[in-house]
Order: sequence, then C-alpha cells, then structure tokens
Amino acid sequence: MRIKSKAVAIWSVVASLVIITSALPSAYGLEFPEVSQVDIAADVSAFAASVDSPIESASALYGSIDLAATPVGGMFSSDLALVSSISRQVEMARTSAGARKVAQDILAQEFGFNQAQFACLNKLWTKESHWNYKARNKRSGAHGIAQASPASKMNVIATDWRTNPVTQIRWGIRYITMRYDTPCKAWSKFKRSHYY
Repeated sequence: MRIKSKAVAIWSVVASLVIITSALPSAYGLEFPEVSQVDIAADVSAFAASVDSPIESASALYGSIDLAATPVGGMFSSDLALVSSISRQVEMARTSAGARKVAQDILAQEFGFNQAQFACLNKLWTKESHWNYKARNKRSGAHGIAQASPASKMNVIATDWRTNPVTQIRWGIRYITMRYDTPCKAWSKFKRSHYY
C-alpha cells in the first residue's frame, strides 16, 4: 500500500507540472503560437497522378519547387552535404592510410603546415600508434592515434574520441601546435625522449 501511495504522489506531481506548464505558456517570457498553419497547393490531381507512378526525383515529389533554392531547403542541403563530408572523412580515417590522408589535409588546410611537417607527423604517429585509432597503451592508458594520456584530454575536441579517428587527429595536432609549435619539433622531442 505504501508503494502505491508513493506512485500516486509522484504521478500527482507530474500531472500538476503538466497542468501548470500548459496553463502558463509564457512562463519564460516566450510566447509560442498554439496553432501552426501550412499552405498546401490545391493541385490534388497532380498529386494523385504522381502516387500511381514511381517518384523519380525530389522535384517529382515536390512539384516544380527546387528545394535547394528555398532558404530552408538550401540550409538543409548544405547541412546534409556537411554531414556527408564529415562521415566520409571519419570512415576514411578508420584505416591507417586514410588517417594519414585526413591528417595531411587538416595540417595543410586548417593549420597551414607543409609536406615536410606532415612527414614529421607521419613518423611520430607511426611510432606511437601506427595510425590505429583503437591503439591503447596498457601501462600508461594512452589512447588513439596521438596516444593521448590521459585519453579523456581529447574531450576538448569532442566526446566521441574513443571511436572517432578524426577527433583524435584534431586533438593530436592541436596538442602539438600548443606545446611544440610544429610536428617536426614534436618529432625531435620524441627522438630524444621516446615520448612527446
């Protein structure tokens, strides 16, 4: 009986909160319309004809509207292209050859480093992890392509550092530029100390 009364009390609180939030739509100073209106073209016969035939393109689905030309469609298209590009980059970086290519592109495009700096980075991370994003040092707990120790340092870039090689590459290059200025200086430190 005691559990039942606790459950009734909890649900009473939840119901009260629902009633309060629906009664006070501007509780935070924001007023939202309670009704939305969408204008739909009245050409139902064209829609009915398209249902019987297979849809071959987005323009067939939306009529003559070029979705990418609309402000919302343009944003959606560019966001979709960005997500697609990032996904391809992550998948490519899951192999050592792909990770090298991604790092080379990031070094050149985002940090302005030349091929000589990439050569140093390649030597450094080949020694550290063989460009394996799953590499983990059992003794130190260092993880990933750049062998971050502790691995949680990579949270400054993104929380997906365990599974995303691009996050690891970005963190590693950031670490090198902040601590050593260039990959070649980090490589020199590694040759002297066997760590960087």
